[in-house]
Amino acid sequence: MRIKLSKCLCFIVLGLSAALAAAQSYPERPIKIVQGFAAGGNADTIARVVSAEMGKSLGQSFIVEAQTGAGGNIAAASVSRAKPDGYTLLLATGGHAVAGAVYKELSYKTVDDFEMISTVTYFPFLWVVRADSPFKTLTQVLAEARLKPNQLAYGTAGIGSTHHLAGELLAKLSKTDLVHIPYRGDAASLTALLAGDVPMVVVPPTAALANIKAGKLRAIAVTGPQRWPEMPEVPTVAEQGVAGYDARSWAGFMAPAGVARPIIERLNTEILKALQQPVVRDRLKDMGGEAKGSTPEEMKTMVANELQRWSKLVTETNIPKQ
Repeated sequence: MRIKLSKCLCFIVLGLSAALAAAQSYPERPIKIVQGFAAGGNADTIARVVSAEMGKSLGQSFIVEAQTGAGGNIAAASVSRAKPDGYTLLLATGGHAVAGAVYKELSYKTVDDFEMISTVTYFPFLWVVRADSPFKTLTQVLAEARLKPNQLAYGTAGIGSTHHLAGELLAKLSKTDLVHIPYRGDAASLTALLAGDVPMVVVPPTAALANIKAGKLRAIAVTGPQRWPEMPEVPTVAEQGVAGYDARSWAGFMAPAGVARPIIERLNTEILKALQQPVVRDRLKDMGGEAKGSTPEEMKTMVANELQRWSKLVTETNIPKQ
């Protein structure tokens, strides 16, 4: 019995030593970051901006690869199956938790099939109307919705998107009946808004900013718990009578489950270091986001909580599973 125990302890020690040695020499080659959205979009830009700074410290280059489709699910599935050696990472967004809530079946587990590394940024959405809209505030929108149940519509980037759940959460907490009109992406929903096909949309700040500055659109509410610094005059949803409303998205780095803890800690250190750089913080701010890192444990708790929160909303509001 003692011999067997000694052998087990020996294997454990050898395993830990091998993991430590791998972490000390890591990285020995370029690291690939997979993200699930179009090249040049927010996720792609976040991955490139942060990894560029990380590469300076790690002495290796990062390759950002777009594996688009299914709202980021294809990219997540690919990374979940990758070799857990720290050379394939996922830049996940808030849609990662949303997908776990709205899809009947995924080929991976939203939390358990990944090692969380660190969050990178949180960003709100904007509720936007045309500049000539009679609605000057979200309070007016909700008052109209109560007078005319199931008549006031809002547009989003698609069924099952974070935008969609932001709208469903608004309807639930404000006790109104809003009509969801899904489009194929933010550009399509904004085109519909400008054409007068829908009275309001919910979009990321960067998607609407040019038209807001041009005087074509007006932001009437911010979906986060605080006002967006770039538009301090625009109140939050909660400030306009919908207590407890918070519908932000986020971005963060993950790795396949099984990556050695020393490697995760090394990556976490480098991400947090990158987020302190003014060039990174300013770029994230320009995109509407707030630079905010975390420990791996904090990120895991956040993703699990988001999954639980959105799953509950999907069930309570009878959103059809995809």
